[in-house]
Amino acid sequence: LCTRVTGSFLVVHVRSESAVMGGLEKKKHERGAATNYITRNKARKKLQLSLADFRRLCILKGIYPHEPKHKKKVNKGSTAPRTFYLIKDIRFLLHEPIVNKFRDYKVFVRKLRKAYGKAEWGTVERLKDNKPVYKLDHVVKERYPTFIDALRDLDDALSMCFLFATFPRTGKCHVQTIQLCRRLTVEFMNFVIASRSLRKVFLSIKGIYYQAEVLGQLITWIVPYSFSHDHPTDVDYRVMATFTEFFTTLLGFVNFRLYQSLNLLYPPKLENKPEESELKQDEEKYAMDSESYMEKLAALGASLARVVPSNEEDDVAPDEFPADGENAMLLEERQKEQQILEKQKKLFEGMKFFLNREVPRESLAFVIRCFGGNVSWEKSLCIGAAYPVTDETITHQIVDRPNLDEQFINRYYIQPQWAFDSVNAKALLPVEDYFLGVTLPPHLSPFVEEKDGDYIPPEKLKLLAIQRGENTYEDKTESEEDEQSDEESEDDEEEDMDEIEKQDEERLKNMEAEKVKNKQLNVKVTAGIVKVENKSEASQREQAEEKRLAIMMMKRKEKYLYNKIMFGKKRKVREKNKLAAKRKAHDDVIKAEKKKSKKAKSQ
Repeated sequence: LCTRVTGSFLVVHVRSESAVMGGLEKKKHERGAATNYITRNKARKKLQLSLADFRRLCILKGIYPHEPKHKKKVNKGSTAPRTFYLIKDIRFLLHEPIVNKFRDYKVFVRKLRKAYGKAEWGTVERLKDNKPVYKLDHVVKERYPTFIDALRDLDDALSMCFLFATFPRTGKCHVQTIQLCRRLTVEFMNFVIASRSLRKVFLSIKGIYYQAEVLGQLITWIVPYSFSHDHPTDVDYRVMATFTEFFTTLLGFVNFRLYQSLNLLYPPKLENKPEESELKQDEEKYAMDSESYMEKLAALGASLARVVPSNEEDDVAPDEFPADGENAMLLEERQKEQQILEKQKKLFEGMKFFLNREVPRESLAFVIRCFGGNVSWEKSLCIGAAYPVTDETITHQIVDRPNLDEQFINRYYIQPQWAFDSVNAKALLPVEDYFLGVTLPPHLSPFVEEKDGDYIPPEKLKLLAIQRGENTYEDKTESEEDEQSDEESEDDEEEDMDEIEKQDEERLKNMEAEKVKNKQLNVKVTAGIVKVENKSEASQREQAEEKRLAIMMMKRKEKYLYNKIMFGKKRKVREKNKLAAKRKAHDDVIKAEKKKSKKAKSQ
């Protein structure tokens, strides 16, 4: 505070403490969290891009909005809804070469529109020839430094590409994109067949879920059913197309590396077999030479050609070194798992399947070929049929009809679910449960893993027994005999109940008569009997008392946590009991219906 007198006025100067100390005055929203974020509009203006181009660039580069911890501070005191990005991400985008390509494309569109307006067709052709094109190779390398990183993030890419491959050729998305997605997905499916890396299959309402193990990484994707597609109106196809543009580039890189790892030619080529030369004349009827190659590859019926032909002699078993203690136990467990896996890979080996025209051909051919089986279909259905329906070496014919007019004695006629259930069970299930016209067992999800205390349905218990190698046929006959004996015992019990009720009524009458006669009761005093205390019950009581005292001595936080754990356990038990009761009620209803039908038949 300084004072000085000027004439008749007293002037007072006030200086802030920060100015006296030599610092700068602090202003709001210029430090801390507020400087780490930027709004979407400001980011757009900084990059000089339209909203559509900005959104596209963020999708390709993998940059997403962030929700600040203190939104009001970042928003400079305002509570208006805004989208925020990290400022370092936007600075990273400033040096992206794709931004320049977006600007070049805007100029190209402007020039093209002008040339069309002036009807300068020579200029139009020249501009189309020099259309600016960008590549996403460097973006893939930035986002996935190693190949394993790319495999871990392949789930969404595969699901999106399989979806776009089923789209009809309408104006919603480019035809070239649909064809590219179809080609890449077919290449990936052929790799899975060649490597036999498929592990699980599940038929759901949304589509077919597959899970494959590629280089130690589990990859799960969904394939939609091949029904006629109706485009929903509430979906932004431009955003989906941008994701697909990146995913197709990623899948192309991955396919190339995967084919190299198996010594396969890329782009894939089919093996030339002497048997296939006879079928070439028939194939000319269905497609031209340019199309038949892709169609044959998509049929999933033929094996792929290798860079260097492989010999069985070259496959040398790895060296085994002796291990001690825990390492030996782990080694034994791994060897057992490996043996189970090798057995699963050869599940359908030596079997020949024929697919009827009403079954889903692509999914069944894919699953059967993944586990070493041979598969064929009718020539009129698809290109690449290996053998006709009259072939006597066919072991299984997959049919989805209640009955067939012409049947061969030397083969099984089964429903499609048998193939999928056998893959999930890792063993060949009994075919009698899947014959034509038979009510199928429930299709259980292999992705659900029950823990201790969870409810396990009886069908899952049966599958687990098959995996352990137990004979379920004897159990089935025993259960049928038990049902028959239960029905017989119920009938006997009903007859016995009538006789017992009559006897009870007579006894009650006699007791009432005796009470009326003998109103005075004869009371006797007898000596007491010494009871021997049960040691196991006493120890249980002691343990329960110790537990109660331990709970009493807990701290407040520990007791709260303990109560939460116990509540969760009790809820799990309640859910298990509820499901078990539902199942029992369901089984009782089925038994009652069977009983009624038997009575109706007997009458």
